[in-house]
Amino acid sequence: MAGFRDRRRTRYAGIWRGAGDRTLDDMPSVEHSQPRRVPVNWRLFSGVIVLCLAIVLGLFFAADAFYIRSIAVGGLKYLTKEEVFNYADIANYHVFWVSPEMVRQNLLRYPSIANAEVSLSWPPNMVHIVVEEREPALIWEQEGTRSWVDVTGRMMALRQDRTDLIHIGTSMTYEDSPLQSGHVSEDIVYGALELQDVMPDLLTLRYDAIKGLGMRSPDGADVWFGVGTGMAEKYAIYQAVQADLASQGFQAWEINITDPDHPLYNLTFTDATTNTP
Repeated sequence: MAGFRDRRRTRYAGIWRGAGDRTLDDMPSVEHSQPRRVPVNWRLFSGVIVLCLAIVLGLFFAADAFYIRSIAVGGLKYLTKEEVFNYADIANYHVFWVSPEMVRQNLLRYPSIANAEVSLSWPPNMVHIVVEEREPALIWEQEGTRSWVDVTGRMMALRQDRTDLIHIGTSMTYEDSPLQSGHVSEDIVYGALELQDVMPDLLTLRYDAIKGLGMRSPDGADVWFGVGTGMAEKYAIYQAVQADLASQGFQAWEINITDPDHPLYNLTFTDATTNTP
């Protein structure tokens, strides 16, 4: 019994291992799944993009839909759609090579067009044009050729037989004439329009390089008014001269009011030129 008690009183050193004292090696391992990265070849990726763009561009240039075969036109009054298309000078162009300003400048080279607005779009109507045409003010006839003339004196092709426009005929030759320059003096245009205002029934005038605008009076006299403004005053002087001659029993074959301060007339029975009182 003594030996047993002695053993009970004997203490042995020991180490307590709780749950928190376990080492990582003693812990059960847990496996985690991670996504596997696929390496990207950026050169190959860039090459694919370039190839796709090249194919798209090739389709744009190869497709007939992107070549200009016709246009949409607005604002037409005298011109035709075909004429505007011809003036634009873009037939069979690819739309990528056309600029609105280029088309506008092409159109403005033609006398009948005063202004133009151009825009580009997608097929089928890739080119849209709105034109502003010049309005004729009178008809100019020279050497058998008749042309329209606007208020600025710009000559253009005669497209309709406008009986409401005053007609001016001249015997001038081609050299140093409006047919060569494509422009009639604005003084001629203003003078003709003023004469038409004071004589609404007047439809025909003549033009002489020295005497200016003239007409044949009802009694057969050639009457010359010059050019420029002030035609109402000149017409009043002509009426006064004609009335004065008629009251005296005279008849003139020519009356010249080019200078309203010094009107001249030639009587039928004399070759002399006489100043009016």
